Amino acid sequence: MAHRHVPQWVKSALELGPVIGFFVAYLWLKDEVFTFGGTDYDGFIVVTALFIPVILASMGVLWALTGHISRMQIVTAVLVVVFGGLTVWLNDDRFIKMKPTMVYLLLGGVLGIGLLRGQSYLRVVMGELLPMEQEGWMILTRRMTGFFFLLAASNEIVWRTQSTEIWVYFETFVLTGATFFFFISQAGVIQRYSAAEED
Repeated sequence: MAHRHVPQWVKSALELGPVIGFFVAYLWLKDEVFTFGGTDYDGFIVVTALFIPVILASMGVLWALTGHISRMQIVTAVLVVVFGGLTVWLNDDRFIKMKPTMVYLLLGGVLGIGLLRGQSYLRVVMGELLPMEQEGWMILTRRMTGFFFLLAASNEIVWRTQSTEIWVYFETFVLTGATFFFFISQAGVIQRYSAAEED
């Protein structure tokens, strides 16, 4: 299926909507307890169960509108289904809290393998969006690899030492915001090596 252009706000809404929805639903249901089949589930577990079909539906709409879903989105959805499913099935919130760690370890690991081979796998994914020289891609890839490992370690520390509510705030705002500001902070590298390539 050919890629189709849609407004950026539509893509952002479909990508961030489920995360914001998870946060709002958690605030609404965090103090509730629901009984299904004789088993009690707290609000966090119920919200996790609702989050799984919502994120899959969001990806389905994005694919229908654009004809494309990135590898990162597919990996994230698979991990949400696996770890979210384990959370609900075992009635244990630790599994969904591990999900960001697994995502960031996987991304950092893949980029790290590329670096060991002298390649930038980041360029394979983003090359069309950011035309840069190879040196620029290698610098950006090294930095992003370290950044992903840092996020993985941070998530582990927070979910293992803090309350569920603090982790939800951290996952919703800190991890998302850190990724945004990381890319902003790399503008100098992107500009320097893009300009060198054009020259």
